[in-house]
Amino acid sequence: ISDQKPLGCWSVKHGQILTCPVVCNFETHEYIAVHDNKVLRIWKNEDINLDKAFKATLSADVYRIHSLPGAGPLVLFRGGGVRTLDVLLEAPQQEIENLISDEAIRWSGAFMEGQQPVLIFTTEKDGDFFVYIQKPKLSSLHKYKLEQQESSKPLCFTAHLTNQTVTLLCLYSNYSVYQVLVPLQQDTEEEEEEEEEEILSTSLLLNFSVSGTVLKGTSLVALDKDHVAVLGSLDAPGKEPRECLSVWNTKFQTLQTSKELPLGTSGQLWCYEEKFFLIHGKVLTVIMYKCETSSLAAAVGKLKDCQTPDVSSFVNWNTLEDEELVVSFQSQESVALKAESRMNLRSRRSTVAKAQPETLSVGQLLLNLKDASTYVLETELRQLMAKAPTPDLQATIGCVVTALTDRCKTNPKYYPQSFLQQIVETRDLSYSLCPDLMAVALEKKDVHLLQICLQRFPDIPEEITYACLKAFLSISEDHLQSIDVNLDSVICYIDVEFNDQEVKTEIVENGFSAEMEQDMCDTKIPKDTQSRSDGESCPVGPHKAALLNAVLHSAYTETFLLPHLKNLPAQEVILFLRYLYYLYVKCSEKVNTALPGIRSPTINQIMDWMCLLLDAHFTAMVMLPEAKELLSNLHKFVRAQVRFYSELNKIEGSLRELQRLNHLRESQTYSIEVLEII
Repeated sequence: ISDQKPLGCWSVKHGQILTCPVVCNFETHEYIAVHDNKVLRIWKNEDINLDKAFKATLSADVYRIHSLPGAGPLVLFRGGGVRTLDVLLEAPQQEIENLISDEAIRWSGAFMEGQQPVLIFTTEKDGDFFVYIQKPKLSSLHKYKLEQQESSKPLCFTAHLTNQTVTLLCLYSNYSVYQVLVPLQQDTEEEEEEEEEEILSTSLLLNFSVSGTVLKGTSLVALDKDHVAVLGSLDAPGKEPRECLSVWNTKFQTLQTSKELPLGTSGQLWCYEEKFFLIHGKVLTVIMYKCETSSLAAAVGKLKDCQTPDVSSFVNWNTLEDEELVVSFQSQESVALKAESRMNLRSRRSTVAKAQPETLSVGQLLLNLKDASTYVLETELRQLMAKAPTPDLQATIGCVVTALTDRCKTNPKYYPQSFLQQIVETRDLSYSLCPDLMAVALEKKDVHLLQICLQRFPDIPEEITYACLKAFLSISEDHLQSIDVNLDSVICYIDVEFNDQEVKTEIVENGFSAEMEQDMCDTKIPKDTQSRSDGESCPVGPHKAALLNAVLHSAYTETFLLPHLKNLPAQEVILFLRYLYYLYVKCSEKVNTALPGIRSPTINQIMDWMCLLLDAHFTAMVMLPEAKELLSNLHKFVRAQVRFYSELNKIEGSLRELQRLNHLRESQTYSIEVLEII
């Protein structure tokens, strides 16, 4: 999300409408969607065309699909019926009972009680609201009526399950949050005794109207048993309404933290794995938070902090910057300790402080080392990485790298090349953990470190990928000879003598050779041009080839990469195309179209990059005289391959028959057979 990298995109046909949110099946790693209310679609990440995905037409309209870890997806129908996905797929047209007659479902949620999934949903009919608790595996259903509030009605719901009690939180139109406790019944009584409808009483939990200022909430999310998040509009007398996201302590009815959202929101707030997701302006914003065990002292302290939300340790509103190191790392340190009570946490910290008075938080240590000498800085950082606790190890190492790159920015003469390479090679890092590292490496022209980052980082932005490509293409071959570069990806298919002159090795597999390709194209190419442009010799040295291979392996999204590729100079485009053409020919020599070596480019990567370059520079390539021969040879080679595979398709039936005969033939019998291929 931080680098705006779409991992997949699927569309329904024109006229079809997705009618409930898509979910992921945790057990099978499949996506589940419903369009046009009744049509179920199931597909995996590698599937491209949604229209060809699994399809099942159901007998009733679907309201929501809920997916829970450790349990199969639950399908809630608009009539109140519930089925597990497995049961539903056994007979998609099975009859679904209508349990709620004329009521309309307003909200639903799912939880796990031990090994049993529990589904809760609320309905409305003629101004009355009802609550249903259902255990699908036990075929248990309980209905309750919600106590009415004078001149107000529920706008949205959220819930959490604690100690076999469902706590339902309702945001009402009078700008208040009410709490409803629903105990999970054990289903030991007879159904006849359950027929009478029970009325659930509501209790006021939070009031968002104080001294004329009103928080008009539009979305409510329960974070844990003591905290809720509210997205809404803050309306104060004489001021324009301002949208904001706020976090409240329900136990002590205090505001933990708040942040204005000046670009506006869609009114929807999602929460998943301690992250908020919301639409802010035209972008999807993700905000990390951390719930600590609630205490009165903590609640009062956070209430003071809410006046300056930028330094709140409850929600990380900002990216990691120097002035926020202490606060951000204090928040990160609570990851491993969040299950402890506040009192135990304080006593533990005081005990540790007495035993080891020199122990500091990660953020405080890094701030203290800002002006330390190079030797002291690197020594302390090595010790910090060695003793970092496992849950925080990755974040700690990311900030160690950030501290080193910050020192490089302030002191141009400082560059710990070997230390940085060691960290990247031995630690599981990503670009988002140390976003300045590759920028500093580009500035220092550290191509070896860039090569390692391209090979190991899964989330490099396209702008940085392009910058690396441009740097690799522009650097001279002579300069590269003195640089240590990993040649594992090229050493198996580019044979190099000590004078760095390539030794041509004629490889003929599966009946392919350059001469055959030339004959099939009915074109004669002079010998002096063959070695230069026909793919027989590599147009770049092994060092540059290894660096370019690292770029080919880097993940990218075509939409974001193309605008940058258009800025690549024409001569460098030609050089890169010639190298890709060389790789293409090398791949085609092999029966399995795969290059030998470690991290060697695949045929798909080579073809994709060739298409990208031609899309970005097609006009220039057509107009430039030095590119015409390359394009001509590329066209002839592709045409020859198309003809070759076309001929193979013609004899496909005969080859299958031959394969069948081989299976039928007795292995001990010697024979000579003549097969006539027509």
